[in-house]
Amino acid sequence: MLAEEHEVVPRNDDERRIDAVLFDCDGVLVDSERVAAECIVEFAARFGARFEFDEALERFTGARMADNLRDIEERGKCKLPDDFEDRLRSHMAVQFETRLRPIDGAAALVEALDLPYCVVSNGPRSKMEITLRIAGLLEKFAGRIVSAYEVGVWKPDPGLFLHAARMLGTPPERCAVVEDSDYGIAAGVAAGMQVFALVPKARTHSMPDGVVAVSSLGELREPFRCPEFPH
Repeated sequence: MLAEEHEVVPRNDDERRIDAVLFDCDGVLVDSERVAAECIVEFAARFGARFEFDEALERFTGARMADNLRDIEERGKCKLPDDFEDRLRSHMAVQFETRLRPIDGAAALVEALDLPYCVVSNGPRSKMEITLRIAGLLEKFAGRIVSAYEVGVWKPDPGLFLHAARMLGTPPERCAVVEDSDYGIAAGVAAGMQVFALVPKARTHSMPDGVVAVSSLGELREPFRCPEFPH
């Protein structure tokens, strides 16, 4: 599907009510980013593309896989085999089965939400279904999965979030986005949504204007009107 034409609605700072929540998946609901980065480093090295782990974590987190593969080819000065992505994703799936965990507080927050919500990711639906299942969250997102591969547009383009907002029947300025990657944060800002960045405290100083940085999902209890969500 081609990316849809969209018009970003400016955010009205006088009206901050949140009527829907759009979650990223990796790094927000499931603790998968480090495992995935390790897998990419391992597979890239087989083709002469060397990445230090911290570089890979920063470089590949939230990015489109096609862009990651292009980076590997450029670093390794190589042409990856046609089945590289399939083998990499299969290896990731095996590693996820034993190593992946939900982000602390994810299940409690989703359970306490009394607002429409969905998960919105640059990854394929099949990957989200695997990681959400392992983390015990898949049932909570039945019918609420939005994949860039199905919409045809990837973060940082705001079109993916705008598509999700239309699906939930909520104006963009009334939607909250919970993200951890620079790509997702930029997409939420461009969509005119209220962005909450789940990032380490060391990163809070570098957030774009208007983005609220939080270091745990528990901090979203009040803005998302979840009085029963534990501190």
